[in-house]
Amino acid sequence: MPDPQLERELEAARRHGRWLVDDELAALDLEHQKALERAQGQRRTRRRLILLTGVCLLMPPLWPLALGLSLLLLFPRTTRRFGRMAGVLLLAGGALLVLLLISVVVAILMVVF
Repeated sequence: MPDPQLERELEAARRHGRWLVDDELAALDLEHQKALERAQGQRRTRRRLILLTGVCLLMPPLWPLALGLSLLLLFPRTTRRFGRMAGVLLLAGGALLVLLLISVVVAILMVVF
């Protein structure tokens, strides 16, 4: 029975048109391992989001959260982009409100004193 490591190296040599050196093989193995870990993490996250969405659907006050989680499950990149934009807008709006409040307080203090 042939060695599986040798078969993988032969297949990689066929794909790349040449034999790969040990460093290249190690880099390819590391890249493959990282891709597997990333895919596994995404599956775990997706499973948790599905469970949380199900729980939120059972409780009517949490339906908006369920809608948001469903959108995140269906359109992950787009939802994250919109979330970032909303966060930036909220921070900017909050900063503007704080500046407005400070200016109102200063104006009242100037009128009083």
